[in-house]
Amino acid sequence: MLTKALILAGGFGTRLRPLSCTRPKTLFPIVNKPLLQWIFERLAKNNIKEVVLAVNLQTEFYIKRQRIPKNGLRISYSIDPPKTPLGTAGPVKKAQKLLGNSEPFLVLNGDIFEDVNYIEIIEKHRETQALATIALCKVEDPSRYGVAEMADGNRITRFIEKPAKGTAPTNLINAGIYVLNPEIFNFIPRGKAVSMEREIFPKLAQQGKLFGHVIHGLWIDIGKPEEYLQTNRLILDTLKTKKPRTAGKFELKSPVALDKGVSIGEKSVIGPYAIIGKNVTVGKNVQINNSVVFPDARIDDDAVVTCAIVGEGAVIGKRVQVNKGCIVADQAKIRDNITLPEEAAVCSGKEISENIIKSKKSKIIC
Repeated sequence: MLTKALILAGGFGTRLRPLSCTRPKTLFPIVNKPLLQWIFERLAKNNIKEVVLAVNLQTEFYIKRQRIPKNGLRISYSIDPPKTPLGTAGPVKKAQKLLGNSEPFLVLNGDIFEDVNYIEIIEKHRETQALATIALCKVEDPSRYGVAEMADGNRITRFIEKPAKGTAPTNLINAGIYVLNPEIFNFIPRGKAVSMEREIFPKLAQQGKLFGHVIHGLWIDIGKPEEYLQTNRLILDTLKTKKPRTAGKFELKSPVALDKGVSIGEKSVIGPYAIIGKNVTVGKNVQINNSVVFPDARIDDDAVVTCAIVGEGAVIGKRVQVNKGCIVADQAKIRDNITLPEEAAVCSGKEISENIIKSKKSKIIC
């Protein structure tokens, strides 16, 4: 019986910087709930009892500080060596003692939002008697992912990591969900960086031991800012939200999500697709749409935030315009009357006091 899962959560989230400088991707909020909490809830729903988090020391610190509800799961940590990250397969080998050698186990990438039936994948793994089973999903551009070519019986004959654009044999990509037999440990050397996608899966495919299972539920990689915003929009659409209303002094345009302790000033318009975190303060005549605002941020009078991400504790001054694709990281401060151009990213703790960003070649301001 499969009861254990390993979550790979030690990545650095480079494409989500500067927000990922102060939190791992697996703690990014999805409609005001950390991604890891969504994962825990789905694991518990699929009869998983124990979870091993493969992390680095920094990620372990942030996860423990967050105090995410465990949903009855038993949680343990397997920590990468600080100076030698172990890649995507090395952490599996390092967690061997915690995972055990008696039964298959589930492996999940900790930066993917998906609504998938794990039990179905586990059953398919047993039916084929595979050493490893990969969940696969169809995408328009497979060049960013590992691509699988399948024969009859769902056996994967080739696995190619990030093929050049236009060269992928199929559009079935690695969804970051695996069921692995303990025999997998024999394929991974101990104590060194090993790529599951480039070194292990191609070898298993050659030996006829790798199988695939196509999934059809919601699956989104939150690795880029636009994908992160898209994930929030899609989940917001699936939740039961109140109809558009004027809340006395301000207007909410559905769908919106407001966490506890949010304060909104008169004549402000929030939404559509605005997600406002805990204890956020919004001033008068503010417009926020298609954006995510992390907890404890402050957005002052007459500001406009469109298709952007505002980090935890950030301050957006009066009459500031935060335009499409912008990221204002944690504790950053944008002074009054500033306009951030599209796709500008302001680093954590940085203060912007004049409109000098447009002249910079780099859009990341630190």
